[in-house]
Amino acid sequence: MPLSAPTQPLPVTEASRPVSADRIVRVGILGCGSVSQHYMRHLRTCPHARVVSLCDAVPGRAGALASEWGVTRHYSDLEAMLDGEPFDLFVNLAGMQRHESLNLRAIEAGKHIWSEKPIANTLQAGREMLDLARSKDVRIWGAPTVVESPQFAFMARALAQGELGRLTAAQATYGHLGPDWAAFFYTREGGSLPDLGVYNLTFLTGLLGPARSVAAMTSIVTPHRHIQGTGEIEVTEEDNAMVLLEHEDGVLSHVACGFNYFNSEDHAYTGQDHHTITVSGRTGVMKLAGYDWGPHAVDISTVDRPAYTRCADAPHDYVWECGASMAAECLATGREPMFTPEHALHVVEIMAAARESQATGRHVRLSSTFRLPLIA
Repeated sequence: MPLSAPTQPLPVTEASRPVSADRIVRVGILGCGSVSQHYMRHLRTCPHARVVSLCDAVPGRAGALASEWGVTRHYSDLEAMLDGEPFDLFVNLAGMQRHESLNLRAIEAGKHIWSEKPIANTLQAGREMLDLARSKDVRIWGAPTVVESPQFAFMARALAQGELGRLTAAQATYGHLGPDWAAFFYTREGGSLPDLGVYNLTFLTGLLGPARSVAAMTSIVTPHRHIQGTGEIEVTEEDNAMVLLEHEDGVLSHVACGFNYFNSEDHAYTGQDHHTITVSGRTGVMKLAGYDWGPHAVDISTVDRPAYTRCADAPHDYVWECGASMAAECLATGREPMFTPEHALHVVEIMAAARESQATGRHVRLSSTFRLPLIA
C-alpha cells in the first residue's frame, strides 16, 4: 500500500484534551432539514454527547425539531445561537455552499467543528480554517466517514497484506437521478462531485493513498431541474463527472458520479447489494457490495482462491451519520477517529482539480496530502 509523508495533525490542546472519560460534550446543530433527523437519532445513542441547541433560518423548522426531540433552546440565526445556550461542538448541516463560512465563524467563537461535506470550498480556505482552529485551540472534522466502516478496514488490511499482489487500479461509482428538494445541489459550488463523488474519492484515497494528479471530464446532462417549492431552475454545476486519479507507484483510480443515473433502488442502501467499488491487482481483485457510505460486504477473488469469497459481511453499527458522535467521543475521551481534516481537504483539492481539468483540458497536479496508513 503506498505511503505518503505524514502531515502535522491538529494538536491536542487544553481546549481539546479530554477532561474525563465521562465528560459530556454539549452539541449545537445548525441545519434542521431531513439530514438532522439522522444525526439526532445517532447523537442520542452517544453517551458522550448531549444536543443542547438547534438553529435553522427557515421559520419554525428549528422549533419543530426541538419540540420533537426535547431540546430546550432553538434559534433562527447563527449569531443568536453562538450568544445563547453554551455548547462545545458545532454540527454544521447547512447547504454545502455555506459550510466554509459557517465553520469559520464557529471556530472564531471557539467551537469545535463537525461539518457535513465538503468541509470547505477550496483548499486554500480549508488550510486557513485549520490554521485558525489551531490558533483557537479547537478541533475540526468533516464528512464523509467512509473510512470508519468494517468493510474499509477489511479492504485496507487486505492491501497491506499483499492479498491482491501488485496493486494496479480501482473504479468506483455513485449516482441517482438527483434530489428535487433543494436547489443548492445544482448551483454554484454545488454539483455531483461535492454531493456524491466525495464519498468515493475519500474511500479510494484512504485505500490507495493521496492522489498526485487529476484528469477529469464533467458535464451538465439535464440543464434545468424542477425543485419543490421553487419551480424550474437552471443547472450551473456538473451533474455528470468522470475523475481519473494518479496515485503513487503507477496506481490509477477512477470515479464516476452523477445526478442522471437510473437505479431501481434509487440511492437507498437497505437491501441493495450491487458492487460499487472494485480494486484490482496482479493476483487478486476485491469488490465492495453496497455503497461505501452503506456497505454490506466485500467479495474477494485471488489467484490461489479464484472463486469469489464473501467477507466482512457480519452485522455492524457503522452508519454514514456517525461523524458528530465520533467527534464528541474524541473530545470526551481522546479516542481519535480515522477521518481527519487533512484527508477531507485533500478531497476538496481533488474536486477543484477535476473542474480545472475540465476547463483546461489538462492534468492537474495536487499539493495536499494526509497521514497514512489509516488502518494499521
